[in-house]
Amino acid sequence: MNSTENSDYVICSNCHKVLRKVTSPVTHDKKIIMSQPSRGPSAYIPEKEFGQTNDVVTLINRLVEEYSTSGRLDNITRVMSLHPQYLESFLRTQFYMLRMDGPLPYHYRHYIAIMAAARHQCVYLINMHVDEFLNTGGSSEWLNGLEYVPQRLKNLNEINKLLAHRPWLITKDHIQKLVKTGENNWSLAELVHAVVLLAHYHALAGFVFGSGINPEQDHEPSNGHHLVVKNKFCVCDLANDNSIENTGLMSNSTENSDYESEIEALMEKMKKLQEEREEEEASQEEMATRFEKEKKESLLVFSGAFDDEVVSTSNASRYIEDPGFGYKDFARRGEEHLPTFRAHDYSWEDHGFSLVNRLYSDIGHLLDDKFRMVYNLTYNTMATHEDVDTTMLRRALFNYVHCMFGIRYDDYDYGEVNQLLERSLKVYIKTVTCYPERATKRMYEGYWRQFKHSEKVHVNLLLMEARMQAELLYALRAITRHLT
Repeated sequence: MNSTENSDYVICSNCHKVLRKVTSPVTHDKKIIMSQPSRGPSAYIPEKEFGQTNDVVTLINRLVEEYSTSGRLDNITRVMSLHPQYLESFLRTQFYMLRMDGPLPYHYRHYIAIMAAARHQCVYLINMHVDEFLNTGGSSEWLNGLEYVPQRLKNLNEINKLLAHRPWLITKDHIQKLVKTGENNWSLAELVHAVVLLAHYHALAGFVFGSGINPEQDHEPSNGHHLVVKNKFCVCDLANDNSIENTGLMSNSTENSDYESEIEALMEKMKKLQEEREEEEASQEEMATRFEKEKKESLLVFSGAFDDEVVSTSNASRYIEDPGFGYKDFARRGEEHLPTFRAHDYSWEDHGFSLVNRLYSDIGHLLDDKFRMVYNLTYNTMATHEDVDTTMLRRALFNYVHCMFGIRYDDYDYGEVNQLLERSLKVYIKTVTCYPERATKRMYEGYWRQFKHSEKVHVNLLLMEARMQAELLYALRAITRHLT
């Protein structure tokens, strides 16, 4: 089967949900608002936001020339170019994983990227790497599905599944099964390379969906294995009236003043928390209690969108097993309590970095630079306000993602998360991080409504890197336990 053209499912090119085709004729008594053909790199961000200075355009062109594996300026790069400093770090790291010397053959790298993207039905990334896979000498037969690939690649299925949805379940036993002696075994170096690729593309799928990345308009399928993205009617159109002309975030002056007061309230909370922190530091017991409270409260963060029927296309499913396996809350009620992952015992800085760098030379430095870049990136602005220290906000976003994955920082007061992140933002974070294929434009527009699009892209970059680091911490801890 070469495309979804004749399947029972289509993919909404606006919210990227997988939908059943409507076979019965549409009745005339229903008013259906059809989305307009997409323009620009994002369905969520007006194209005018990407008008950049000559210096930035020159920098982006240089980066694409130097680090693009496809040789073209893709829509992910265009959206990330709102933050050129970060973009350089991202492209350099991705280029190293895919094109520089490393333990894995080049076509394996792209097939692993396809397997990772398929966990979240990310057609955009799958199509991109189908081309790259073939261009690096991969067999077109492998694109028919997992039953056509070597057994050692099939053996990655379990760790791909767990990393993508419940990384806390990964143990040293999973590592031992992959590196055991035999013709289909993985060396530790190969496995680390594979794990880095899997974590990278799981997280990048979140960025694609969270930023509403559009398919490349000028990118014609070069082979019969592309998944076809159809611009069909979806309920998100009714919810949002997603016509291109209606992309403004503010509709009238009353709403503007309401949004402005939201920003003022957020800044006031940041100031108050800073003062409280300086006056009195919470005890370790209190900090632990606040973490557990926030972890349990993350259970209550849900969206009505999660009730919709979301199914996997047969084309995306061919690259994975157990497509129904998904994220389940770390702190589920009524189940055996899983131990919290304490960053004090196993952190990226003190443990993960050195292990990954030892087994896959230099990748640790590149990843570390990327993590630090996004975490420290600031323009000291917040919406229309200047000279604002946003450190507290950035840390709350990063640590909330880790909290949902059961990772706790002993020196962080999780009470700040509850104070700083409004409910609509928490819904958005949880969706983009845990169920990215369910992200919608309404969720994107529903939080921080006065903030600039570039600031929301920065949020997505933080969520992406926090998720990637969380996955790596669990996998690298399991490898460490295997080694000791």
